[in-house]
This record gives sequence, structure tokens and C-alpha cells, in this order.
Amino acid sequence: MKIAIDARIINSTTGRYVERLINYLEDLKPHHEFLILVRERDKDYYKPKTKNFKIVIADFEDYSFGEQIGFAKLLQKLKPDLVHFCMPQQPLLFTRPAVTTVHDLNLLRITKNDMNPVELATKKLIFRGLLLAVAKRSKQILTPTKFTKNDLVNFSHINPDKVTVTYEGSLEVISEQQEVQELKGKKFIMYLGRAEPYKNNRRLIKAHQKLLQEHPDLHLAIAGKIDELRQADKDWVEQNQYKNVHFLGFVSDSAAAWLYSNCRAYVFASFMEGFGLPALDAMAYGAPVASSSASCLPEVYQDAAHYFNPHSTDDIARAVNDILTNKKLRDTLSKKGILQQKKYSWKKMATETLQVYNKVLEK
Repeated sequence: MKIAIDARIINSTTGRYVERLINYLEDLKPHHEFLILVRERDKDYYKPKTKNFKIVIADFEDYSFGEQIGFAKLLQKLKPDLVHFCMPQQPLLFTRPAVTTVHDLNLLRITKNDMNPVELATKKLIFRGLLLAVAKRSKQILTPTKFTKNDLVNFSHINPDKVTVTYEGSLEVISEQQEVQELKGKKFIMYLGRAEPYKNNRRLIKAHQKLLQEHPDLHLAIAGKIDELRQADKDWVEQNQYKNVHFLGFVSDSAAAWLYSNCRAYVFASFMEGFGLPALDAMAYGAPVASSSASCLPEVYQDAAHYFNPHSTDDIARAVNDILTNKKLRDTLSKKGILQQKKYSWKKMATETLQVYNKVLEK
């Protein structure tokens, strides 16, 4: 059979899901022919290792006229027996059998981001209609957690049997570590990830400032690309004259490994997630994790994280302080975190996804 995988997001923050899926599918050596659809700029991002995996250029922007018309025409020309859309964004004119991954319903929940209010409201409206249509017409839906599955079922009223949970994997630990000079010899907590408002970075920063009253030598390291939103956070920190906050910008895998290995805690204050990879990555290196109790996070981390109410600065500070002052708790979280992240496997996710493909193709 011929299966097309819409991998247009492969070089993005959500792209690790697509990249890992494709690589582990190749390792499983399926007999199907796979067409990996990527944008022109990403044509060399992933290189197939086997003859039955081929790159096809599909240079269409999300939520665009080109996606609805041009992408539909391309897919009709390719004549796949099945298409796996790795995001809900897809051409509604395409009517062949499809499987869709819904990572989360966050766009419906957020109240602000880097868009202006009119743009955000318009995108929400489009996403709502698209998600309803996709949920009903896809042969199967994949979600990364039971939380997202239930959220989608409640929103769309589709049959729960149509939705399969395929948990994602976590970071592969590397031995090479690059010391981050400005944090060398310092006691620090950290966050590595995006800067969108729903990630709750500013409340994390306020909690850190509160912790300085008891831990004046404590630093907060925030890693991740300095985009417009993160620059706004930097400016806000400077305006408030907050102390001991380090914006590291993009860090290499080896620098991230050093940060995870040396932090006193990884703090994940997010209001909403579809799976919550960042803290699992930290757990892989033994970092104690203080986590928001919101959305899917308790489902994924279970008892390997120390939880707090993300809406309360005081409670964030309380949870982090518990870890800083209680060595037994710190050691327990570290050990449990290493074991917890090992429960998740990209290979298992790819195997379960292939089973879904075969289930649809057999009908």
C-alpha cells in the first residue's frame, strides 16, 4: 500500500513527533511505500534510509488557500491509499482515507499569544470548524494522551473507539555535555521551552523572585530561542529589576544535557499541554521536576513530579522550595523521574501508529 505522511511540520517544535515517527517506522521495515511530504526548505532535514521511503515536496502553508486547493490536488495526483496528517491542518477537499494526529486543543483554550486579538479570534474560529470536520471524517484519530483523547471526544462528540492514544517518547541521553559558563558554580533552577503566555513563564519568574527571600543565591535559567515573546519577557524582567534571571537563548543538545544534569529542579509551569515532553527530557538526566498540575501532566509524569497550582505564584514557590530544602524528596524525584521517562518509547509509538495504519487499510 502507498501511505503519505504529512510531515510539513518536521522542522518545528512539534516536529520531533514527526521526525521520530518516520525514523522508527523505517526501523520497523514495513512493506508499504511511504511518501514523506515536506516543505521545500526542509527537503534535506530528513534523509530516507530505505528505498520504500521517499521525499515529496508539499510547500503549502497551514491555514492557507494553497493548502486547501494546491495540497488537495497534489494528494489526488499521488493517489495514496492512506494519508497520515500529523496535525489537524489539512485540505478538506481531499476525500481519500486519512488518519489524523491531534496533539492538543490548546488553540481553543488560549486567550492571548503573539497574534493580535482579531487574528487570534479568526484562527480559533477556523480551527474549531476544521477540527470538527477532521474529527468526523478521519478514519482514525491519534492523540498523545488520554487527556487529549477525552478533550477531543467531549468537543467533537465522536465515538471514543475512533481515537487511539499513542504516547510519545523522551529524549535520548547523550554523554557529551557543554558547560554553560554563566551558570558554572551557581545554584539554579531551570526551564527550557517556548515563551508563549500559556507556558506561564512570568509567573515562574515571579515565584523565583519570591524564593530569593530564602535562597538569595538561587538563579533561574530560561533556555530557548529569543523570539518576540521571549524578548518581551526579557524586557519585563529588566523593567522590574528582577535578579538572577538568565535568558540563555537557543542551547545545543550538549548544553541542555549539562543544564538538566546540574539544575536543582526543572520547573514546568504550563497551563496546558498535549503531552509534556520538556519535563520528561529533564527527567532522563535525573533532574527533579516541579510541575504544573494542569491538563495531561499528572497523567504523563504520575508520581515522578512534585505538583503545584500553576495559577498561584505562592504555590509554585512552595513546590520548588520543597525540592530545594528536602534532599530526600530531591533524590526520590530524580530516581522516579529516570524510571518514569523510560516508560515512554518512540519505537512503541511508531509500532502502534503502524498498527493503526494497517487497521484502516484492512477495512
